[in-house]
Amino acid sequence: MLNRIFFLLIISTTFIFSQPEESFNSSEIKIALMKLNTLGSVLYVAAHPDDENTAFLSYFNFAKHLRTGYFSFTRGDGGQNLIGEEQGDLLGVIRTQELLQARSIDGAEQFFARAVDFGYSKTPEETLGKWGKEEMLSDLVWVIRKFKPDVIVNRFPASGQGTHGHHTASAILSVEAFRLAGDPNAFPEQLKFVEPWQPKKIFWNAWTPALTSMGINPDTLIKINFGEYNNLLGRSYTEISAESRTMHKSQGFGASGRRENLYNYFFQLDGKTAKNDLFDGIDLSWHKIKESEEVSNLLSRAEQEFDFENPSKIVPLLVQAYAELQKLMINIGLKLNQMNFLK
Repeated sequence: MLNRIFFLLIISTTFIFSQPEESFNSSEIKIALMKLNTLGSVLYVAAHPDDENTAFLSYFNFAKHLRTGYFSFTRGDGGQNLIGEEQGDLLGVIRTQELLQARSIDGAEQFFARAVDFGYSKTPEETLGKWGKEEMLSDLVWVIRKFKPDVIVNRFPASGQGTHGHHTASAILSVEAFRLAGDPNAFPEQLKFVEPWQPKKIFWNAWTPALTSMGINPDTLIKINFGEYNNLLGRSYTEISAESRTMHKSQGFGASGRRENLYNYFFQLDGKTAKNDLFDGIDLSWHKIKESEEVSNLLSRAEQEFDFENPSKIVPLLVQAYAELQKLMINIGLKLNQMNFLK
């Protein structure tokens, strides 16, 4: 949070000596202020670069103003390359950079495990044997404890409809890590650096053919329209998503932006039951942080009083909020990296 406020202090002033492409416009500053007032996070989990649902990432970052992350078990070093001759480790480097470029567009953060992408796998058992189940669980539990997601969402089901051993294994590991991350007896060596963290809910980002084959009626599930339009950005989340996905050039991906409804369905796997929203019953406000009233009031005022034609007017409020947040963390004994909404 201090990082965010300090950044806003810089971009809100008129005296900026940086390249134009590095500065925020007024709409982007407004969204950043909304994010300062939203204390929640979501982590998306899958097996490879390009498995991620960029519409999901774009929506939860820009529409819901949540800290959003994507966890890929591999770097894609066992895949194909349609733009060059690089294979193996060199392809993994390329696909890593493609993921980072995609995240720079959809606004999510990127995480990896140590898994080697050994090509197509028919079964999750084969995958877990080659990856090392305990190592993979340790990697994901570490990220959960460090990133502190309120909600985890899997790209693939653990039941095998993922069509690929890596895909199914990623879902199996995610469900198990969800249950282990809050257990201090699990990977206790990590607790020198992070604390146990229990996410509130975990879902599968389901697709209708798989639901049909499983006998599940999509109408009984939580449904989200990722095709909504963002008036501040002048684009729909599917347009942002398409630009992000197009960064996976080595895989031959190129998507045209569109403005139309795009509904996604979410099947809950664990946690307190959600009926209408993935974050049902989860406090996303400053109320979850004790003694935060002054910080909350200042940041709320900054958002409400923001002037699109004169962004620097809120600098005094941000300066006060920055100082109050420093005092708050001292008073409640928190370090900067112990708060899950800082970045």
